[in-house]
Amino acid sequence: MGLIAKDTSNGADFKPVPTGAHIGRCIAVIDMGTQRSVGQFGESMVHKIQIRWEVFGEDENGLPLTVVYDGKTMPMTVRKTYTLSLHEKAALRRDLQAWRGKAFTDEEALGFDVSKLLGQYCLINVTHSESGGKTYANVSGLTPVPAAMRANKPVGVHPLIMFDLDNPNMDVFNNFHEKLQEAIKASPEWQARARTGGSPAVAANVEDDDIPF
Repeated sequence: MGLIAKDTSNGADFKPVPTGAHIGRCIAVIDMGTQRSVGQFGESMVHKIQIRWEVFGEDENGLPLTVVYDGKTMPMTVRKTYTLSLHEKAALRRDLQAWRGKAFTDEEALGFDVSKLLGQYCLINVTHSESGGKTYANVSGLTPVPAAMRANKPVGVHPLIMFDLDNPNMDVFNNFHEKLQEAIKASPEWQARARTGGSPAVAANVEDDDIPF
């Protein structure tokens, strides 16, 4: 398992998750490998992951937050890309600490298995941005589900997905959006496996539980 953070739409109707706070359930942790990143200090190569959540609730018109996918009505989803780092200034560390409601200890920050996020619930604060004439939903904050709501959490619908470049499941990969596939293929990790003829993995069965991460 290589997705250890250390201190250092696929055919669905496109519509953004509305703004506001919604109950979310983590449904995917995707290893994107090392990606080119441009920030305030210039360009760098950093390890990226994408985290996805399904969201539950209603919009401002009282309609459920769902889309039709392959003929099925499914909860809408939202995603965020992070650098795989638990540095004290890293966005992943900030969001995970807010999600679980407590800071990481120095020992925990030495190595946290992000696959533990799968199946876990939170409140997601969603904001919108505009680009190219489209409206996009952004995950701007995560917090724990309030105690009063935990007993009646909505039942998860989407299957849980874990994609790890150390042991890639090609059935999962082939269902990714083309742009995500291209980004992963551009990573040195993917290219190294291609050169050495690395074999695809069989899907792992991830159990959903309510143990805090």
